[in-house]
Amino acid sequence: FNEGRVEQVATPAELYESPATAFVAGFVGTSNLLAGDAAEAVFGRSGTFSIRPEKIHLADASTADPSTAPAKAAGVVRAVVYLGSVNHYLVDLDAGGSLTVLRQNLHASTDASVAGQGSRVQLDWADEHVIDLTPTPDAYPAPAT
Repeated sequence: FNEGRVEQVATPAELYESPATAFVAGFVGTSNLLAGDAAEAVFGRSGTFSIRPEKIHLADASTADPSTAPAKAAGVVRAVVYLGSVNHYLVDLDAGGSLTVLRQNLHASTDASVAGQGSRVQLDWADEHVIDLTPTPDAYPAPAT
């Protein structure tokens, strides 16, 4: 519920993987939202889009191989937070806006394969992980009178 309106009724997995609205995306876990000029630049069309932080691959721009995973966005790491099992990266995009990226700590307490704060990075994700949350005019039909 959001302000007395049902936003979405679904299983927990459906709510997380396929939220119907930006409210649901933010209410169920962490979600990145891009809209306006940033969405246009990153996704090639206007609207509101979401992608979960764990679905984004992050690579140091100086060592990334564009032939294997062409970047969908580029930017600069604003902050890195060590959270034990994962590192949380906040990346300011060249196109505007920012994305949160989670990387699992598999081998050490810090992720030496990706440079830290202030480093240029490239971001990539599978197109299927982008959720179009652009509101439709009939999303909330007017009540019957």
